[in-house]
Amino acid sequence: MNASSHGKWYWRRNYLGYSIGCAVAWAVIWILLGMLASPLTISRVGYVFAGWVIGWVSASIARLVYPAPRSTLFNRERQA
Repeated sequence: MNASSHGKWYWRRNYLGYSIGCAVAWAVIWILLGMLASPLTISRVGYVFAGWVIGWVSASIARLVYPAPRSTLFNRERQA
């Protein structure tokens, strides 16, 4: 659970933080669509959302099956 502070905000630099951020972004998009968009637009964005969900699920499965290495070249350079 790595959290680094930038001012008063705390950001998670992992997949959970990415997932939470995406969920919030999609919630805002759906709220705005519900208030402002036509049914045809909502339907079309629904297809985009379904595609995104399929991609997110497949990425989540891949991360479970093939976890990231603990030490990468990027991390070794930052520690030096």
